[in-house]
Amino acid sequence: MLIGVPKEIKNHEYRVAITPSGVVELIKNGHQVIIEKNAGVGSAISDSEYEKSGAKILGTADEIWAQADLILKVKDKIIHGINVTVPFKKAVIPYLDKLTTESENTQSVNTIYLENDKIIGHNTDINGFELSIKRSKFDLFNKKVFILGAGGVVPSIIYALNKMKVSKIFISNRTKEKAENLKNLFNNLNIIEWGKIPNFDIIINATSLGLKKEDDMNLDFSSVGKNKFFYDVIYNPKETNFLKEAKKFGGKTENGKTMFLYQAQKAFFIWHGVLPEIDTEAINLLNLWLE
Repeated sequence: MLIGVPKEIKNHEYRVAITPSGVVELIKNGHQVIIEKNAGVGSAISDSEYEKSGAKILGTADEIWAQADLILKVKDKIIHGINVTVPFKKAVIPYLDKLTTESENTQSVNTIYLENDKIIGHNTDINGFELSIKRSKFDLFNKKVFILGAGGVVPSIIYALNKMKVSKIFISNRTKEKAENLKNLFNNLNIIEWGKIPNFDIIINATSLGLKKEDDMNLDFSSVGKNKFFYDVIYNPKETNFLKEAKKFGGKTENGKTMFLYQAQKAFFIWHGVLPEIDTEAINLLNLWLE
């Protein structure tokens, strides 16, 4: 990851977001660091000290913001919080002061907020998925679930499924090792070879397959039977090939748009103490935005 550190511009702010020793640690962990010229002057840290630690000095803040994957800045109470998405949901954890139980148990953060001058990492994807399923009126209690994929949002989905007391969770990933790694967090997973399909009540596509029109999973669902629920976390496009295929076999289908809305609703409540209403109008507006 390319990590950028711009110079602080607030009046009487002399701090800098990272020290040379911090740069060394980041580089040890495989990252690259770029720092704006004179960013450390207020803290008596010269550009040459940063360069000796392995950082690259750039001339302007614009260059830092344009090139960096992740920006480090000094904490400021003006910010209520931020959202984090893939591929940074796990990578951001070392930079936080504390994790909520949900983020600790999933090792995934998508919502960051300030509390008592501490930077807290939380996971609202769990809430988003759970409420999305409830809105679909599909009862998951004692049901068998098959998950395709092992990255990004999957730990949150598994956590929510366990809360909803499903009977069994199968998981399959093109890279089997990633699925096996999830068993370190959730020992109730049943790993299935990619291409094989177990008996399930609901199947969840949590892979990136479907973001492109030509994406095809090359999985045969013709023998799974009717009355199965096909859920895709992808919401743009609104109907992936995965969901189109499901309709051929009479399956109930749902994309990830309501999960997206509900996780955002929870994050907004954490930041502002106000819970926005998610009604039919809100969903229709999202559908218009996706067209």
